[in-house]
Amino acid sequence: MFGYIVRRVVAAIAVLIVTVLATYFFFYSGPADPARVICGDRCDPQRLASIEASLNLDEPKATQIADFFRGLIVGREIPRGSESLECSAPCLGYSFSTEDEVTDMIIDSAPVTISIAIGASLISLLVGSAIGIAASLRRGTATDKTVVGSSLLLSAIPYYIVALFTFLIFAVELEWFPRDGYKPLTEDGPLAWIGSLSLAWIALGLYGATSYARYSRGSMLEVLNEDFMRTARAKGLPGRTVTLKHGLRAALAPIATIYGLDLGILLAGTIFTEQIFGLQGIGYMSLEAVGTQDLPVLVGTVLFAATAIVIMNIITDVVYSLIDPRVRLA
Repeated sequence: MFGYIVRRVVAAIAVLIVTVLATYFFFYSGPADPARVICGDRCDPQRLASIEASLNLDEPKATQIADFFRGLIVGREIPRGSESLECSAPCLGYSFSTEDEVTDMIIDSAPVTISIAIGASLISLLVGSAIGIAASLRRGTATDKTVVGSSLLLSAIPYYIVALFTFLIFAVELEWFPRDGYKPLTEDGPLAWIGSLSLAWIALGLYGATSYARYSRGSMLEVLNEDFMRTARAKGLPGRTVTLKHGLRAALAPIATIYGLDLGILLAGTIFTEQIFGLQGIGYMSLEAVGTQDLPVLVGTVLFAATAIVIMNIITDVVYSLIDPRVRLA
């Protein structure tokens, strides 16, 4: 097991290194001058030179990349006008819009995105899996057909439309939910924290539940036809025991993989959810950075997203290997 984890971690580090290189080249080595993009068309020459110095654009490309990696590992000094600013590891630079360190901005915004992702993903998993498994046990009935049809219909509607109408109806029109932004758990208490996120959890969670309903239904139907299930029934075990003890564990194993990947994607930033419900997380910050052409912030959010996905992939692989030890030999 230890060797399997080491292999997965080494592979993840390699993926992150390639991701950092690709991200850096995409934003800072494209056909457009990154300093000009940040500064705008009517940029003062002195301001342009200051941006180029801050991004090390006046250095050879190899030196730029080496400095960027060094900043991620041990930190570095960033020139800003006539002085240099200390940027601690992992250094992602400073925002040209707010003058704040990008790493600090991500740390401040991450609790919002993490709260949304975990809450919504748990609702999706629990509600969707329960509905899907219930439908699989009633295959061919009106209940099964209703679940399949409803999940397909709802998943065909773009999420941002569902989120927008949910917000307008329940927060604006009916005023059942607050709409004054995120309330930190450590500052305003659990009730205010839950209240500020509940509508976003419901919208994103129930929308995601439609996919889990289909996944769990298909997985359970496949398991119910396996030889070990027929053997268990032939031994005279009660139907409930066969289904819950033997079938459910086997059916939920693939769902665990899907859940891990979905959670990683949600941690990367729920842009529509944060924008519509006024929750200033990673997705909200990245969208603001696009509008202001703040490249250091964009690079930081992309690398945060990549890291979140890679970490969740490792956790998912480890959990799945515990559920099914055969994957360790693959």
